[in-house]
Amino acid sequence: MPPALLLTTPPTSAEVARKAGVSRTTVSFVLNDVRDRGISEATRARVRAAADELGYRPNIAARTLAGGASATVGLVMPQAAHLYDDVFLAHLVGSINEACHRAGLKMLIESTDGEGREPGGFVDLVRSRRIDGLIVVNLRRSEHGHLRQIAAAGIPLVVLGSGRDGTGDFHTLGTDNHQGATLAVNHLLDLGHRCIAHVGFAPSEFHSVCERERGWRDALTARGTAPEPSWVACADISAESGWRATRELLARGVPFTALFAGNDTVAFGALRALREAGRRVPDDVAVVGYDDLPLAPFAEPPLTTIRTDPIGHGREAMDLLLALMAGQDGAAVHREIGAALVVRASCGAAGERTDD
Repeated sequence: MPPALLLTTPPTSAEVARKAGVSRTTVSFVLNDVRDRGISEATRARVRAAADELGYRPNIAARTLAGGASATVGLVMPQAAHLYDDVFLAHLVGSINEACHRAGLKMLIESTDGEGREPGGFVDLVRSRRIDGLIVVNLRRSEHGHLRQIAAAGIPLVVLGSGRDGTGDFHTLGTDNHQGATLAVNHLLDLGHRCIAHVGFAPSEFHSVCERERGWRDALTARGTAPEPSWVACADISAESGWRATRELLARGVPFTALFAGNDTVAFGALRALREAGRRVPDDVAVVGYDDLPLAPFAEPPLTTIRTDPIGHGREAMDLLLALMAGQDGAAVHREIGAALVVRASCGAAGERTDD
Protein backbone atom coordinates (compact mmCIF):
# COMPACT_ATOMS: atom_id res chain seq x y z
CA MET A 1 0.00 0.00 0.00
CA PRO A 2 1.49 3.39 -0.96
CA PRO A 3 2.22 5.79 1.88
CA ALA A 4 -0.23 8.60 2.60
CA LEU A 5 0.64 11.77 0.74
CA LEU A 6 -0.75 14.15 3.37
CA LEU A 7 0.34 13.43 6.92
CA THR A 8 -0.77 16.70 8.45
CA THR A 9 -3.43 19.27 7.76
CA PRO A 10 -1.87 22.38 6.21
CA PRO A 11 -2.31 25.65 8.12
CA THR A 12 -5.16 27.94 7.11
CA SER A 13 -5.47 31.68 6.68
CA ALA A 14 -7.69 31.73 9.79
CA GLU A 15 -4.81 30.34 11.86
CA VAL A 16 -2.48 32.98 10.45
CA ALA A 17 -5.05 35.66 11.31
CA ARG A 18 -5.36 34.42 14.92
CA LYS A 19 -1.62 34.27 15.39
CA ALA A 20 -1.05 37.74 13.94
CA GLY A 21 -4.07 39.23 15.74
CA VAL A 22 -5.72 40.47 12.55
CA SER A 23 -8.71 39.58 10.38
CA ARG A 24 -8.66 37.01 7.59
CA THR A 25 -9.30 39.85 5.15
CA THR A 26 -6.10 41.55 6.31
CA VAL A 27 -4.20 38.28 5.85
CA SER A 28 -5.56 38.01 2.30
CA PHE A 29 -4.63 41.60 1.46
CA VAL A 30 -1.12 41.28 2.87
CA LEU A 31 -0.24 37.91 1.32
CA ASN A 32 -1.72 38.95 -2.04
CA ASP A 33 0.18 42.27 -1.80
CA VAL A 34 -2.99 44.38 -2.09
CA ARG A 35 -2.13 48.00 -1.33
CA ASP A 36 -4.12 51.15 -0.47
CA ARG A 37 -6.04 49.43 2.34
CA GLY A 38 -4.54 51.35 5.26
CA ILE A 39 -2.50 48.37 6.48
CA SER A 40 0.71 49.51 8.16
CA GLU A 41 4.09 48.02 7.32
CA ALA A 42 4.35 46.76 10.91
CA THR A 43 1.09 44.82 10.49
CA ARG A 44 2.23 43.48 7.13
CA ALA A 45 5.47 42.27 8.71
CA ARG A 46 3.55 40.62 11.56
CA VAL A 47 1.26 38.77 9.14
CA ARG A 48 4.17 37.54 7.03
CA ALA A 49 6.04 36.40 10.13
CA ALA A 50 2.99 34.47 11.37
CA ALA A 51 2.55 32.85 7.95
CA ASP A 52 6.23 31.85 7.86
CA GLU A 53 6.15 30.43 11.38
CA LEU A 54 3.07 28.34 10.63
CA GLY A 55 4.34 27.32 7.24
CA TYR A 56 1.32 28.82 5.49
CA ARG A 57 1.81 29.28 1.77
CA PRO A 58 -1.06 30.85 -0.23
CA ASN A 59 0.07 29.05 -3.34
CA ILE A 60 -2.73 29.18 -5.86
CA ALA A 61 -1.28 26.43 -8.05
CA ALA A 62 -1.01 24.08 -5.05
CA ARG A 63 -4.60 24.80 -4.03
CA THR A 64 -5.68 24.08 -7.58
CA LEU A 65 -4.08 20.60 -7.52
CA ALA A 66 -5.27 19.75 -4.03
CA GLY A 67 -8.80 21.08 -4.14
CA GLY A 68 -9.83 20.90 -7.76
CA ALA A 69 -9.94 24.70 -8.05
CA SER A 70 -9.19 26.40 -11.35
CA ALA A 71 -7.21 29.50 -10.29
CA THR A 72 -9.61 31.40 -12.55
CA VAL A 73 -11.96 34.34 -11.98
CA GLY A 74 -15.05 34.51 -14.16
CA LEU A 75 -16.13 37.90 -15.50
CA VAL A 76 -19.67 37.90 -16.87
CA MET A 77 -21.18 40.70 -18.97
CA PRO A 78 -24.45 40.90 -20.91
CA GLN A 79 -22.91 41.25 -24.39
CA ALA A 80 -19.30 40.74 -25.45
CA ALA A 81 -19.91 43.21 -28.30
CA HIS A 82 -20.20 46.00 -25.71
CA LEU A 83 -16.42 45.89 -25.37
CA TYR A 84 -16.17 47.35 -28.88
CA ASP A 85 -18.32 50.38 -28.02
CA ASP A 86 -18.22 50.99 -24.27
CA VAL A 87 -14.92 52.52 -23.16
CA PHE A 88 -16.08 52.43 -19.53
CA LEU A 89 -16.47 48.66 -19.77
CA ALA A 90 -13.10 48.27 -21.51
CA HIS A 91 -11.36 50.16 -18.69
CA LEU A 92 -13.18 48.08 -16.10
CA VAL A 93 -12.20 44.79 -17.74
CA GLY A 94 -8.59 45.93 -18.12
CA SER A 95 -8.41 46.85 -14.45
CA ILE A 96 -9.82 43.49 -13.32
CA ASN A 97 -7.47 41.63 -15.65
CA GLU A 98 -4.47 43.49 -14.23
CA ALA A 99 -5.53 42.65 -10.67
CA CYS A 100 -5.93 38.98 -11.65
CA HIS A 101 -2.38 38.91 -12.99
CA ARG A 102 -1.03 40.41 -9.77
CA ALA A 103 -2.81 37.70 -7.77
CA GLY A 104 -1.62 34.88 -10.04
CA LEU A 105 -5.11 34.23 -11.39
CA LYS A 106 -6.52 33.82 -14.87
CA MET A 107 -9.58 35.69 -16.07
CA LEU A 108 -12.33 34.04 -18.10
CA ILE A 109 -14.73 36.42 -19.88
CA GLU A 110 -18.22 35.15 -20.62
CA SER A 111 -21.32 36.88 -21.97
CA THR A 112 -24.97 36.00 -21.55
CA ASP A 113 -25.99 37.00 -25.07
CA GLY A 114 -26.14 34.69 -28.07
CA GLU A 115 -28.45 32.06 -29.43
CA GLY A 116 -29.78 29.64 -26.86
CA ARG A 117 -28.42 31.55 -23.87
CA GLU A 118 -30.89 32.39 -21.16
CA PRO A 119 -30.53 34.86 -18.27
CA GLY A 120 -28.40 33.19 -15.62
CA GLY A 121 -26.50 31.07 -18.13
CA PHE A 122 -23.29 31.93 -16.27
CA VAL A 123 -24.41 29.49 -13.56
CA ASP A 124 -22.85 26.79 -15.75
CA LEU A 125 -19.44 28.34 -15.04
CA VAL A 126 -19.92 27.59 -11.37
CA ARG A 127 -21.48 24.16 -11.79
CA SER A 128 -18.63 22.99 -13.99
CA ARG A 129 -16.02 24.24 -11.47
CA ARG A 130 -14.34 26.28 -14.18
CA ILE A 131 -13.99 29.28 -11.86
CA ASP A 132 -13.17 30.00 -8.20
CA GLY A 133 -14.86 33.41 -8.03
CA LEU A 134 -17.31 35.43 -10.09
CA ILE A 135 -17.67 39.11 -11.02
CA VAL A 136 -20.88 40.09 -12.81
CA VAL A 137 -21.14 43.42 -14.65
CA ASN A 138 -24.45 45.16 -15.46
CA LEU A 139 -26.76 42.64 -13.92
CA ARG A 140 -30.11 42.07 -15.60
CA ARG A 141 -33.02 42.30 -13.20
CA SER A 142 -34.12 38.82 -14.26
CA GLU A 143 -30.81 37.37 -13.01
CA HIS A 144 -31.11 38.28 -9.32
CA GLY A 145 -32.49 34.86 -8.41
CA HIS A 146 -29.67 33.00 -10.13
CA LEU A 147 -27.06 35.01 -8.27
CA ARG A 148 -28.78 34.40 -4.94
CA GLN A 149 -28.40 30.68 -5.61
CA ILE A 150 -24.68 31.10 -6.32
CA ALA A 151 -24.19 33.20 -3.19
CA ALA A 152 -26.13 30.67 -1.08
CA ALA A 153 -23.80 27.95 -2.37
CA GLY A 154 -20.82 29.84 -0.91
CA ILE A 155 -19.27 30.82 -4.24
CA PRO A 156 -17.27 34.09 -3.97
CA LEU A 157 -19.33 36.65 -5.88
CA VAL A 158 -19.17 40.40 -6.51
CA VAL A 159 -21.72 42.26 -8.65
CA LEU A 160 -20.83 45.57 -10.29
CA GLY A 161 -23.47 48.13 -11.20
CA SER A 162 -26.47 46.49 -9.55
CA GLY A 163 -27.22 48.82 -6.64
CA ARG A 164 -28.94 47.60 -3.48
CA ASP A 165 -32.37 46.56 -4.76
CA GLY A 166 -32.91 42.85 -4.27
CA THR A 167 -29.23 42.19 -3.65
CA GLY A 168 -29.11 41.53 0.08
CA ASP A 169 -27.54 38.10 -0.36
CA PHE A 170 -24.42 39.04 -2.31
CA HIS A 171 -21.77 41.75 -2.47
CA THR A 172 -22.29 44.76 -4.76
CA LEU A 173 -20.13 47.66 -5.83
CA GLY A 174 -20.70 50.64 -8.11
CA THR A 175 -21.51 54.28 -8.60
CA ASP A 176 -24.72 55.67 -7.11
CA ASN A 177 -26.50 55.98 -10.47
CA HIS A 178 -29.55 57.74 -9.07
CA GLN A 179 -27.42 60.36 -7.35
CA GLY A 180 -25.29 60.90 -10.46
CA ALA A 181 -28.32 61.38 -12.70
CA THR A 182 -29.93 63.73 -10.18
CA LEU A 183 -26.74 65.78 -10.10
CA ALA A 184 -26.74 66.10 -13.90
CA VAL A 185 -30.40 67.06 -14.21
CA ASN A 186 -30.33 69.51 -11.30
CA HIS A 187 -27.44 71.27 -13.01
CA LEU A 188 -29.51 71.66 -16.18
CA LEU A 189 -32.51 72.84 -14.14
CA ASP A 190 -30.28 75.41 -12.42
CA LEU A 191 -29.33 76.70 -15.88
CA GLY A 192 -33.03 77.37 -16.55
CA HIS A 193 -34.02 74.32 -18.62
CA ARG A 194 -37.39 72.67 -18.01
CA CYS A 195 -37.92 70.34 -20.99
CA ILE A 196 -34.97 67.98 -20.49
CA ALA A 197 -34.93 64.86 -22.67
CA HIS A 198 -33.23 61.63 -21.65
CA VAL A 199 -31.54 58.98 -23.79
CA GLY A 200 -30.97 55.79 -21.80
CA PHE A 201 -27.72 54.04 -22.64
CA ALA A 202 -29.27 50.54 -22.91
CA PRO A 203 -32.62 48.74 -22.52
CA SER A 204 -34.41 49.10 -19.20
CA GLU A 205 -33.74 45.47 -18.20
CA PHE A 206 -30.49 46.68 -16.63
CA HIS A 207 -30.52 48.14 -13.13
CA SER A 208 -28.11 51.01 -13.82
CA VAL A 209 -30.19 52.16 -16.80
CA CYS A 210 -33.34 52.24 -14.65
CA GLU A 211 -31.58 54.08 -11.83
CA ARG A 212 -30.29 56.81 -14.13
CA GLU A 213 -33.75 57.28 -15.61
CA ARG A 214 -35.24 57.32 -12.11
CA GLY A 215 -32.75 60.02 -11.09
CA TRP A 216 -33.72 62.06 -14.16
CA ARG A 217 -37.41 61.64 -13.37
CA ASP A 218 -37.09 62.40 -9.63
CA ALA A 219 -35.01 65.54 -10.22
CA LEU A 220 -37.58 66.96 -12.63
CA THR A 221 -40.50 66.08 -10.39
CA ALA A 222 -38.87 67.58 -7.31
CA ARG A 223 -38.53 70.89 -9.13
CA GLY A 224 -42.13 70.98 -10.32
CA THR A 225 -41.74 69.58 -13.85
CA ALA A 226 -43.74 66.52 -14.85
CA PRO A 227 -41.59 64.43 -17.21
CA GLU A 228 -43.40 63.16 -20.29
CA PRO A 229 -42.90 59.60 -21.66
CA SER A 230 -42.14 61.14 -25.07
CA TRP A 231 -39.06 62.80 -23.59
CA VAL A 232 -37.31 59.41 -23.22
CA ALA A 233 -35.59 57.38 -25.92
CA CYS A 234 -33.51 54.22 -25.61
CA ALA A 235 -30.04 53.67 -27.08
CA ASP A 236 -27.87 50.55 -26.94
CA ILE A 237 -24.38 51.46 -25.67
CA SER A 238 -22.89 52.70 -28.96
CA ALA A 239 -22.53 56.22 -30.35
CA GLU A 240 -24.56 55.18 -33.38
CA SER A 241 -27.44 54.11 -31.15
CA GLY A 242 -27.25 57.47 -29.37
CA TRP A 243 -27.42 59.20 -32.75
CA ARG A 244 -30.49 57.17 -33.75
CA ALA A 245 -32.24 57.72 -30.39
CA THR A 246 -31.70 61.49 -30.58
CA ARG A 247 -33.01 61.57 -34.15
CA GLU A 248 -36.08 59.75 -32.81
CA LEU A 249 -36.62 62.46 -30.18
CA LEU A 250 -36.26 65.16 -32.83
CA ALA A 251 -38.69 63.36 -35.15
CA ARG A 252 -41.30 63.27 -32.37
CA GLY A 253 -41.17 67.05 -32.18
CA VAL A 254 -40.22 67.05 -28.49
CA PRO A 255 -39.37 70.71 -27.66
CA PHE A 256 -36.37 69.85 -25.47
CA THR A 257 -33.75 72.48 -24.72
CA ALA A 258 -31.48 70.07 -22.84
CA LEU A 259 -30.57 66.39 -23.09
CA PHE A 260 -29.19 64.04 -20.44
CA ALA A 261 -27.47 61.05 -22.07
CA GLY A 262 -27.09 57.79 -20.14
CA ASN A 263 -23.39 57.54 -20.98
CA ASP A 264 -20.75 59.57 -22.82
CA THR A 265 -20.59 57.24 -25.83
CA VAL A 266 -24.32 57.75 -26.39
CA ALA A 267 -23.81 61.50 -25.86
CA PHE A 268 -21.23 61.60 -28.67
CA GLY A 269 -23.87 60.23 -31.02
CA ALA A 270 -26.41 62.73 -29.71
CA LEU A 271 -24.03 65.62 -30.45
CA ARG A 272 -23.78 64.51 -34.08
CA ALA A 273 -27.57 64.11 -34.44
CA LEU A 274 -28.15 67.59 -33.05
CA ARG A 275 -25.50 69.09 -35.31
CA GLU A 276 -27.01 67.42 -38.37
CA ALA A 277 -30.44 68.77 -37.39
CA GLY A 278 -29.08 72.31 -37.20
CA ARG A 279 -29.35 72.45 -33.39
CA ARG A 280 -26.38 74.26 -31.86
CA VAL A 281 -24.85 72.91 -28.64
CA PRO A 282 -25.14 74.52 -26.13
CA ASP A 283 -26.97 77.52 -27.64
CA ASP A 284 -30.07 75.57 -28.71
CA VAL A 285 -29.64 72.35 -26.72
CA ALA A 286 -27.49 71.74 -23.64
CA VAL A 287 -26.03 68.22 -23.37
CA VAL A 288 -24.76 66.28 -20.33
CA GLY A 289 -23.29 62.78 -20.47
CA TYR A 290 -22.24 60.18 -17.90
CA ASP A 291 -18.84 58.50 -17.13
CA ASP A 292 -16.30 61.23 -18.07
CA LEU A 293 -14.50 59.10 -20.63
CA PRO A 294 -11.04 60.26 -21.78
CA LEU A 295 -12.59 61.56 -25.03
CA ALA A 296 -15.14 63.75 -23.24
CA PRO A 297 -12.89 66.87 -23.00
CA PHE A 298 -12.14 66.53 -26.74
CA ALA A 299 -15.74 66.38 -27.96
CA GLU A 300 -17.05 69.36 -29.90
CA PRO A 301 -18.01 71.13 -27.74
CA PRO A 302 -16.24 69.57 -24.72
CA LEU A 303 -18.76 67.38 -22.91
CA THR A 304 -20.22 68.13 -19.48
CA THR A 305 -20.60 64.78 -17.75
CA ILE A 306 -20.76 62.75 -14.55
CA ARG A 307 -17.37 61.37 -13.48
CA THR A 308 -17.08 57.71 -12.51
CA ASP A 309 -14.01 55.54 -11.96
CA PRO A 310 -14.06 52.23 -13.86
CA ILE A 311 -10.41 51.45 -13.11
CA GLY A 312 -10.92 52.03 -9.40
CA HIS A 313 -14.13 49.97 -9.47
CA GLY A 314 -12.25 47.07 -11.06
CA ARG A 315 -9.53 47.17 -8.42
CA GLU A 316 -12.02 47.36 -5.55
CA ALA A 317 -14.06 44.50 -7.00
CA MET A 318 -10.98 42.28 -7.18
CA ASP A 319 -9.86 43.25 -3.67
CA LEU A 320 -13.26 42.23 -2.35
CA LEU A 321 -13.32 39.02 -4.40
CA LEU A 322 -9.83 38.04 -3.22
CA ALA A 323 -10.93 38.47 0.38
CA LEU A 324 -13.98 36.29 -0.27
CA MET A 325 -11.84 33.65 -1.99
CA ALA A 326 -9.57 33.66 1.06
CA GLY A 327 -12.52 32.77 3.28
CA GLN A 328 -13.80 36.10 4.58
CA ASP A 329 -17.13 35.73 6.34
CA GLY A 330 -19.73 38.28 7.27
CA ALA A 331 -22.74 40.15 5.93
CA ALA A 332 -22.91 41.18 2.29
CA VAL A 333 -21.20 44.48 1.44
CA HIS A 334 -23.13 47.05 -0.61
CA ARG A 335 -20.86 49.92 -1.61
CA GLU A 336 -22.16 52.79 -3.74
CA ILE A 337 -19.60 55.44 -4.65
CA GLY A 338 -20.75 59.03 -5.05
CA ALA A 339 -20.48 60.65 -8.48
CA ALA A 340 -19.15 64.09 -9.41
CA LEU A 341 -20.32 66.58 -12.03
CA VAL A 342 -17.65 67.79 -14.47
CA VAL A 343 -18.80 71.04 -16.09
CA ARG A 344 -17.57 71.80 -19.63
CA ALA A 345 -18.89 73.78 -22.59
CA SER A 346 -21.65 71.45 -23.80
CA CYS A 347 -24.08 72.57 -21.08
CA GLY A 348 -23.54 76.31 -21.61
CA ALA A 349 -22.07 77.02 -18.17
CA ALA A 350 -18.91 79.11 -18.12
CA GLY A 351 -15.56 77.56 -17.25
CA GLU A 352 -14.55 73.98 -16.50
CA ARG A 353 -15.00 72.71 -12.96
CA THR A 354 -15.84 69.58 -10.97
CA ASP A 355 -18.69 69.57 -8.43
CA ASP A 356 -19.43 66.74 -5.97
